[in-house]
Amino acid sequence: MSPDFYWCHRRWASRTCGTLTMVAMLTACAGLGGGKESAPSIPQVQERFGSSATFSRMFDATPTQVCEAARRALLSQGYIVNKAEKEMVEGQKSFQPQSDRHVQMNIRVTCVPDSAQGKLSTGFVTALQDSFALKMASNSASLGVSMLGSVSVPVAAGHDSMIKIGSETVTADAFYDGFFDLMRRYLIVDIQPLGAAPSASRTFE
Repeated sequence: MSPDFYWCHRRWASRTCGTLTMVAMLTACAGLGGGKESAPSIPQVQERFGSSATFSRMFDATPTQVCEAARRALLSQGYIVNKAEKEMVEGQKSFQPQSDRHVQMNIRVTCVPDSAQGKLSTGFVTALQDSFALKMASNSASLGVSMLGSVSVPVAAGHDSMIKIGSETVTADAFYDGFFDLMRRYLIVDIQPLGAAPSASRTFE
């Protein structure tokens, strides 16, 4: 084998190996880069719209009468009525299930007409439950210690504060069924004229 042929063979082999090595490195880098990139996470949708009548009922009464019945229903259960209008009522009540837990229930009732005469109405009710946790903020104090100088140590004395840890709309059917039944009881009393015999008002599901 001639020296020229041997030299050309080595030169071709080195170029080929170098090209293959470069391709392998680029492939590896592409693989590493693809591993770092991830598809953006999509939050799960909690709402599913449907024809469920959990939050609403139809009443054979005017919006003013329906909201007045809702106001009385809230007052009968110990709620503080923050707003009482002809077509909207809002109430609030606090609970203490544990010594370091606080729950606040906010109920809003919206009354809208469902007929041209205004004698048929729909009451929409939404209950929002907020949860709070009791947190203590400790204060630090400096104490003088011989040979060590001033040392800052936490002191248990401080002030307590409620930190909001959750908020959720109540979706239990039994909760709203009970509230609408209570509204109907007060609505029956409200729409009766003086001296008239009691008669049940109609409530439509």
